[in-house]
Amino acid sequence: MDRRNFLRLSALATGAAALSQAPLAAAPRDEFPENKSAATPESWTIVSDETSGGVRSIEAIPSAKVCSTKVEIEINTKDRTIKDLHFTRGCAGNAKGLGLLARGMKVSDVVARLRGVPCGRRGTSCPDQLARILESLKW
Repeated sequence: MDRRNFLRLSALATGAAALSQAPLAAAPRDEFPENKSAATPESWTIVSDETSGGVRSIEAIPSAKVCSTKVEIEINTKDRTIKDLHFTRGCAGNAKGLGLLARGMKVSDVVARLRGVPCGRRGTSCPDQLARILESLKW
């Protein structure tokens, strides 16, 4: 190894060692739980559930195993169909597409089609989380 390569590699190693000892900024707890693997597909939370003017509005936080951080659902109470659906974060195109496809569908049909849809090895997915949340409403 010539001298230049030795010095370059030594400088890189020294810089890497210095960086590894530097304290890292902590992420907010709600965004990145300490032990994401401890989250289960069932560990979603309904934040609000209100009905007004024939529309049931639900806001839920899905399991930490998925990329989306919030799901907002509006359901027509008369015919139990999805009026509006919005995911916060996650795969933008897929989330928007899912929202458009679910619009007008019966809640029971959405649950039947999306329950158990996987995303990699996570054991759940954003569509599965939506189905689990809707299923919990016991309609």
